[in-house]
Amino acid sequence: MTATTAYPRSAGLTTLRLRLARRPVSLLLHRRSAIVSCVLLAVLAALMLASACLGQTVVTPYDVWHVLRGGAGPYALVVGELRVPRIVLGALVGAALGAAGALVQSVTRNPLASPDVIGVGHGAAAATVLALATGTVASPGALPAVSVVGGLAAASLVYALAWRRGMQPSRFVLAGVGIGVALSAVVHLYLTDSELDAAEQLKLWLTGSLNGRGWAQAGPLGCVLLLCLPALFWASRALRPLGLDPDTAAALGVRVRRTQLGLTVLGVVLAASATGAAGPIGFVALTSPQLAKRVARTPQLPLLCSALTGSVIVVAADLAARTLLTPLEIPVGALTALVGGPYLLWLLGRSGSGR
Repeated sequence: MTATTAYPRSAGLTTLRLRLARRPVSLLLHRRSAIVSCVLLAVLAALMLASACLGQTVVTPYDVWHVLRGGAGPYALVVGELRVPRIVLGALVGAALGAAGALVQSVTRNPLASPDVIGVGHGAAAATVLALATGTVASPGALPAVSVVGGLAAASLVYALAWRRGMQPSRFVLAGVGIGVALSAVVHLYLTDSELDAAEQLKLWLTGSLNGRGWAQAGPLGCVLLLCLPALFWASRALRPLGLDPDTAAALGVRVRRTQLGLTVLGVVLAASATGAAGPIGFVALTSPQLAKRVARTPQLPLLCSALTGSVIVVAADLAARTLLTPLEIPVGALTALVGGPYLLWLLGRSGSGR
């Protein structure tokens, strides 16, 4: 592997030339984005360690390391069975939502667009709630698949409504908001007809919580992310020409409509899988890409930094949800909505003042 700088120093770009199976591959690396990614990884590791140590039972880092190595002891249940699976799931959910938000916002060219705003999260939630209410899903591991189907169905409907000789971002967002409202009405209709115990479980799921979840949800979501890795590598390269004017990108040989469709489907799959694993955790997909772009200072939304920012947000929110009002626990979705709501209002005010 060799690295050569093919751009001005002020651009902060480096071309990495790799040789894989006797075939050269060139990757464009933004130096500040790489540094930010390393910092975010360190912050995420520190938050995961703090989340494993803190709670109603305080555990030392040495005891956490002892449990992770497979050692037995008084903290094996608390750390190994309760906290670690939940932490891993939170990191995976945040990464999926952050990457999905970056993909959707890049396609729509709108910082206010995200899977939970344009109806994808509502579609996944509606499909999952209907499956739980009717008892058609016997295993919790099948919920991500149900959510993917619901999210794809909602996204397909939004795409069909927004298409008129091409996809216009404003119509896409408005159609998604309308579909989301309709699907929310369907969910509440089924809640009113459900039994009391089932309705309480569904309401808890709809708030977005990591409580009671573990490897049964983290395993399928991790498999989805691994299967999506080749598509994510393609997306990281496909996002660059989409940052240009559509006519310019088409003149460079980019199939704009096909690329937009592929990126949208990838974002829907990631967001819907995360929703099926932990419930609809709002505003993570909305805020993560914008925060990552402001920190990394890249011309396009950085995909890796957005995913890591989402992981940091979800793990930090879960830690705060468990420890702020001990022994009570706040749903993670409620905490992220409490922080993300003012951020959304700030984005609205900022875009309005810019116009």
